Parts: sequence; C-alpha cells; structure tokens
Amino acid sequence: MNTTRSSAGAALLLACTAFTATICGAGPLTSYSADPAQSRLEFTGVQAGAEFKGVFHKWAASVDFAPDALPSSRIDVQIELNSVDSMDKDRDTIIRSADIFDVARFPTAHYVTRSITKTSSGYAAVGALTLRGVTKDVPIDFQFVPAASGAKLNGSAALKRLDFGAGQGDWKGTEWVPDAVKINFSLVLKPKT
Repeated sequence: MNTTRSSAGAALLLACTAFTATICGAGPLTSYSADPAQSRLEFTGVQAGAEFKGVFHKWAASVDFAPDALPSSRIDVQIELNSVDSMDKDRDTIIRSADIFDVARFPTAHYVTRSITKTSSGYAAVGALTLRGVTKDVPIDFQFVPAASGAKLNGSAALKRLDFGAGQGDWKGTEWVPDAVKINFSLVLKPKT
C-alpha cells in the first residue's frame, strides 16, 4: 500500500470533516437533564374571566445543547399529565378527564425540538408537541445561561388547546375557557454523567 497516498487520503478526510463541521455549525454538545427539584414547568389559562396557573409535578427534560452546534442541539420533554396541579381540586379533575387531557387514554405529553436558531434575545426553537394523540408544531423562545454546575434554560410558548382536542363536550367552546394557553418553563440543568 502506498503510505504517501494513504496519508494524503487521511489528511483530506480530516480536512473535509473539519470543513463540514464549520459549515454545519457542529461543535461539542453537552448533554443535560433537568433537576426536577429546582425546575418548574407551568401553564397559564383563563376560566370564567379569571386567570389561573397550573404546574406539572412529574416530568423529565433531556437537553443536548451548545451555542455553536445549534443544528445538532435538541430539547426533549416528557410530561406526566396526571401530575397537573392548578391549585383547585375540582378543576384538576376536569383537566384530567376525557374532556380535556383524557389521561386515562393519553397519560403523557411529549415535546421535542426540530430546529433551534439564535435570536437577538436568546434562542427560538420549533418543536413537535404530542398531546391527546395529536402532534403539532409549537414554537418556543428561550434563554440558555451556562452556570458553574450546569446551565439554566428559561423560556415560554403559546398554544391553542383546541388544536390538540383539549376541550370536548362543555369545554369545546371558548366562552368560559379561551383557546389560548401560555407555557412557562424554568429548568436547572445538570450535566449527564
């Protein structure tokens, strides 16, 4: 075997790999998981003209992120819908029922990003949310702040509950409960080991 040709081929392969990484924005990703004890996933809705907040107590978020590797970065969140808590027992029973989340048939919701871009205020992502068996794109805006022990990821989103069928029977109309729902999240991220 010609070692000169082999060395030249190896050098060309390395150069092509480096060029591809530069063009595609590839870089070293760090894999994180959210610390549930320090993180929060909440939503804001309106019922009979009064705003209310709800939180999910059981969920898991996996984040692969690097500012110089956005094409490869990804946010993946699994939510246990039965863990919803709007600080009102009767309302929570309705939210868990077949008319809203239908947790008996659809116990989890899943959100995973498809693209992340840099913005003037942080980052924007488009991801697929699956809720009640319906999958639709939901954009999010977020800030990613590195910290000594990991990172913080804070952001928000807006969606329409009826796009996912979260409103059947008496709750299909918007007179008492509007269609729009706001999502806010504050994640304390720890590097995966």
